[in-house]
Amino acid sequence: MGALILEGGTFRPIFSSGVMDALLDYEVDFPYVIGVSAGITDGFSYVSKQTKRNYDILMNHRHDKRYVGIRNYLSDRSLFGLKFAYETIPNELYPFDWNTFLENPAIIKVGVTNAKTGQCEYLDGKLLDKQCTMLKATCAIPFAFPVITFNGQDYYDGGICDPIPVKQAKRDGHDKMLIVLTRPKGYQKNLSKANIIASRRLKKRYPHLVKPLLTRHELYNETLNYCEMLEQTGKAVILRPSEDVQIDSFEKDLHKIDAIYHYGYQQAVENIEKIRALLK
Repeated sequence: MGALILEGGTFRPIFSSGVMDALLDYEVDFPYVIGVSAGITDGFSYVSKQTKRNYDILMNHRHDKRYVGIRNYLSDRSLFGLKFAYETIPNELYPFDWNTFLENPAIIKVGVTNAKTGQCEYLDGKLLDKQCTMLKATCAIPFAFPVITFNGQDYYDGGICDPIPVKQAKRDGHDKMLIVLTRPKGYQKNLSKANIIASRRLKKRYPHLVKPLLTRHELYNETLNYCEMLEQTGKAVILRPSEDVQIDSFEKDLHKIDAIYHYGYQQAVENIEKIRALLK
């Protein structure tokens, strides 16, 4: 069976949203969707079959201080307005189609990092609550978000421990994959200052989180190599931005955001027959 794999990256997965909207327009339904952070958050609109929903939200609210802004630390202890982004938007402004989502037989899995164990866990997306708590958890970059408690466990960004969850998809029995990345070919991750600082500040409260933070770049690069091996052996199709069409994680330029969304759509259309072959 075919699997759709979604990388995160804050605003970079708007590329992935373009890909998924093309899949919807061409009636390509993956029976299994897995990802982390903003990637899988956007993936919920694919399962609920709501084209351009992610695009409209980002284009209309990227510069809305209720959505992202320093003032949110006062109310939400987060750079993002958690109540606005994860409750007001899906429940009021851009209503999430719960009926279509729940009636869709597709499995959707949300990768999160357990702060106490330092291990990745994969939550059943069909159990999403109205507060979108598991989506807050998978997007919880340390210090940009507070730790998110869900079902009695503390969670941070799923990308810390499993940035591109292809191996989990394989463990779940899927040997054909559409892997949607948000960095161009040739990108390699390095140890960031943010992860060094986070490991030091969280060491006392979450000691098992230190190693994943400090080795995150190594895991990412190893997983990327594995993805490319799958592509070379005909078991995966990889779609990703080009060097010329890419955006920053916290991109402010709406023209660039618009361009990369449409580039993602175009890439999916150009590869639609290869993608369909993954489901045969």
